[in-house]
Amino acid sequence: MNIAANVGPALALEVADADSIAELRHQADRCTRCDLYRNATQIVFGEGPVKSEIVLVGEQPGDEEDLAGRPFVGPAGRLLDRCLEEAGLDRRRCYITNAVKHFKFTPRGKRRLHAKPNAGEIRRCAWWPGAELNVLQPKLVVALGASARYALLGPRVKLTPERGHILYPANRPPVLVTIHPSYLLRIRDKEDQRRDFVSDLHKAAEFRPPVKADSQP
Repeated sequence: MNIAANVGPALALEVADADSIAELRHQADRCTRCDLYRNATQIVFGEGPVKSEIVLVGEQPGDEEDLAGRPFVGPAGRLLDRCLEEAGLDRRRCYITNAVKHFKFTPRGKRRLHAKPNAGEIRRCAWWPGAELNVLQPKLVVALGASARYALLGPRVKLTPERGHILYPANRPPVLVTIHPSYLLRIRDKEDQRRDFVSDLHKAAEFRPPVKADSQP
């Protein structure tokens, strides 16, 4: 496995203070850290076992997620489920969340079209995924797409050169960088990209944290 060099501290230097995911979710229900809460139906917090060894972080809820109040239940989520299965990962054993917790959209008639969160919105919302990681303490985090990569690793790390690599931010679990499954839904020639995505997820399934050398007296 190709392991990239260490990187600087994660974007969220300050995070919510809580002892459990349930407490974090309760706090987040009242979140007004950015203006996205004004138009979203509800906050969409992470879900999964609290002892999950792998945490998957996406961009933001989509239309279906906003209505259901659950992450990755729309088209990208269903594709993610299939790719996880191919990679040998059981979604039920992973914790799944997003970098941004409210749905950002542009109204178009009766439709709500996805709008990409900006850097300020990602920075303000990093308060929550940073706190989730503090509680969960997973062995590995998978950054699905550019927004998750930015929230977890900051602006200096770029997606394309680091895709498939595992990075080690200061005071955070290792992060595997890959694409967001929604990218596969937007491109025509997707088979090669899908295989690469499954290969990245397989790296997550096979990952074992490096063994620290015993300190010398």
